[in-house]
Amino acid sequence: MRNHSSITEFILLGLSSDPHIEALLFVVFLVIYFLTLVGNLMILLVIRTDARLHKPMYFFLSNLSFLDLCFSSVTVPKLLEDLLSEKKTISIEGCLAQVFFVFVTAGTEAILLSVMAYDRYAAICHPLLYGQLMSNPFCVAMVLTSWGLASLNAMLIVFLAINLDFCEAQTIHHYTCELPSLLPLSCSDTTIKKDIVICSTLLHGIGTILPILFSYFRIISTILGISSTRGKAFSTCFSHFIAVILFFGSGLVRYLMPTSGSSLDLLASLQYSVVTPMLNPLIYSLKNNDVKAALKRMLVKYLYFRS
Repeated sequence: MRNHSSITEFILLGLSSDPHIEALLFVVFLVIYFLTLVGNLMILLVIRTDARLHKPMYFFLSNLSFLDLCFSSVTVPKLLEDLLSEKKTISIEGCLAQVFFVFVTAGTEAILLSVMAYDRYAAICHPLLYGQLMSNPFCVAMVLTSWGLASLNAMLIVFLAINLDFCEAQTIHHYTCELPSLLPLSCSDTTIKKDIVICSTLLHGIGTILPILFSYFRIISTILGISSTRGKAFSTCFSHFIAVILFFGSGLVRYLMPTSGSSLDLLASLQYSVVTPMLNPLIYSLKNNDVKAALKRMLVKYLYFRS
C-alpha cells in the first residue's frame, strides 16, 4: 500500500456526542442488527432445508439474504463498538477495508436485485419459457457475475482511495468510512477521483435500476389482464418496488450529492446499509406464502423432534 499520509487513523464523529443518546442508539441498533441476523439466517436455513424451495426465485432470495448478512456486518458492529467508546477511531487500513466491502456488498446487491426483477419478469410474462430462460447454470452464472462486477468496481474505487494523501484533517463527519466522506479530508487533488466515483455510481446505478424498471413495467402490464391475481400481484410488486427505490435512492443520494456532514448523509447511509438488510427478509421472503409454509413445516418438524 502506497502511504503518503502523515496520519495513521481517523476519528469518527458518530451519530451523537451525548452519552445518553448514544446508549439509546446502541440498544436500537443492537436490536436492528439482531433482527437482521435472525431474519436472514432463518431465510437461508428454510430455503436450504426445504426441497420445495429449490427454485430460481428462492435461490436468488437466499443469495440476497447472505448478501444482507455481509452488508450489515461491514458497518454495524463497528458502529455498536463506537457507541460504547469515548474514543471513536479507525485505522487507515480498516477504513479502506470498509470502503472496499461496502462497494462489494452494495454493488452486488444492486445487480442481484436487477437479476431478481428479470426472474419475476420471465416467470410472469413468459411462463412457458421460464425453465429455459432461468436454468440452473444461468442462475449461478448471474450470481457469480454480480459478485465479479461489484468486486472489480470496488477494487477500482479502493485503488483511488489508496492513492489519496491525508496530511492533517483526520475527523470523519460520519459513523463509518465511506468514500464521499474521505475525499474532502484529502490534501491531494481529488477532482478526477470525484468524477470517477460519480461516473462509476451513475453507471452502476442506472445500469441496474433500468432493467428493474423495465421488468416491473412489463410485469404490471401483464397482470392487468389477469383479474384473479391482480390484487395480490400489485401488492407484491408495490412492496418490492418500494424496497428497490429506498435502497437505490438512498445510495445515489449518498454518493452523488456533495458531502456536507449533515443528518441527510447519515440518514441515507443508515437507510441503505442498516435498515434495508433488516427489511429485505420481510419484504421479499416472509410475505411469500411458500416461504411461510416452509417455515411452518420446519418449526413443526423441529418441535416434533424436540418432543
